[in-house]
Amino acid sequence: MADMSRRGFLLAVGAGVAGTVAAWPRLTAADVPGRGEDALRVAIMGTAQDAEGRKTIVAEFERRFPGIKVRVQPIQAADWSQFFAKILTMVAAGTPPDVCYVATEGVQLFADRLGEPLDRFVTRDKAVMQEYFSDVHPSLVEAAMYEGSLFQTPIDFNAANVYYNAAAYRRAGLERPADDWSTDDFLAAARKVQQADRSIRPFFWTNRLWGGIVPWLYINDTSFLTESKAPGGRWMWDTFYADDPSSAQRGGGYRWLHSNAQDPRVLESFELLRQMVADGLASSPAQGGGNELVGLFSGGRIAMTPAGGFWAQGLHDGGMKPTDFDVAYFPRWRSQRHQYGAAGNMILKTSKRKDEAWEWVKFNLSQEAMQLALPKPTTTPARRSMVNAAFYAETGPQHWQVFYDTLDRFPTSGPIPAPPQQAAVETALIKNVTAAVTGDPKKALASLDRDLTTALKT
Repeated sequence: MADMSRRGFLLAVGAGVAGTVAAWPRLTAADVPGRGEDALRVAIMGTAQDAEGRKTIVAEFERRFPGIKVRVQPIQAADWSQFFAKILTMVAAGTPPDVCYVATEGVQLFADRLGEPLDRFVTRDKAVMQEYFSDVHPSLVEAAMYEGSLFQTPIDFNAANVYYNAAAYRRAGLERPADDWSTDDFLAAARKVQQADRSIRPFFWTNRLWGGIVPWLYINDTSFLTESKAPGGRWMWDTFYADDPSSAQRGGGYRWLHSNAQDPRVLESFELLRQMVADGLASSPAQGGGNELVGLFSGGRIAMTPAGGFWAQGLHDGGMKPTDFDVAYFPRWRSQRHQYGAAGNMILKTSKRKDEAWEWVKFNLSQEAMQLALPKPTTTPARRSMVNAAFYAETGPQHWQVFYDTLDRFPTSGPIPAPPQQAAVETALIKNVTAAVTGDPKKALASLDRDLTTALKT
């Protein structure tokens, strides 16, 4: 996933679509091209240039299905919240797309209000889908389910791993971290970096869901929301993952129903980050994205930061050679559970072309289409077979296997906590994180608990 997909704040949707349209961003003419055109409309977040980049996939699909025309519809938005808001506005206006490319942040929002369950399509085309599922980790599929049904087909994902600057590590006399390094090992490495060069920030993190406080909560075997599994889903696991030993523990998707901000382990996690900030080992939590972070890291001003496979191409474009950086797993605390986020296509239940939409969704899951969509490591492909040495030959990092092995080595790794009320939930978290690590953490977490409780009631 690109950084924007990790940053987004989903718009809090009220009781119904029509009642909240006035609060949403206005659409521009560029957002609704081809009005009245007889074509399958596929919405993506991006510009006309981004849509142009999908021409090859569209051309190949239309060659395979000459009776189906596809128009990729770029929705210009500053972040995911604005993207989702515009989609909801289009639904209310009677001009919705048929398919949306959605990140983890939006899966439950869309599934709860706008998404079409894919169960009947998946079971109907069992042979084709078995080939896809055999190449995709079940954790990604489980995160795409909601209340027992599959609503999304993952195409790419990114886990929160730790990138490190090789030059900064060498100056500090450090080797690549062991796969099972601990938080104590992490802190020791940060101190050595600090001692070797005071101009470098040992660890940089941002105030957001992906790569912010959540990875530290996960490795401490906790989260700021309670986490459980919805019942159901056996139709998926017993059919497509029957030989996977983890399938018995999987359910019908994740549930985040209550605040967990008062858990002592949450406080413990914030205290750790608070001490790191106070000692100058970590940046004060900033609300920002990866664009400026690439420059800071490639310029040698940051030694370590959370990032996923999407950074390989970004650092290459920033002038770094494959030997200038590398990647490791997030350190171990009470667990070594990792955080991840994914993205893929969802069919809207308002679509009048659901069968055609499914053909588009299904085609995009093929090896051929994914290779057309992901020619460079701007993200981590959901298909295991595509995460290989050739894919990272030009960009690095040397230990590219970490990206997919994160799911294999740590099968309890979980997605971004993203309930249908995710916009308000993320706003509550971001509002209180800075106060928790720079001021009174107990007071800030009490405030977070109140804010989350309110958000989850909407």
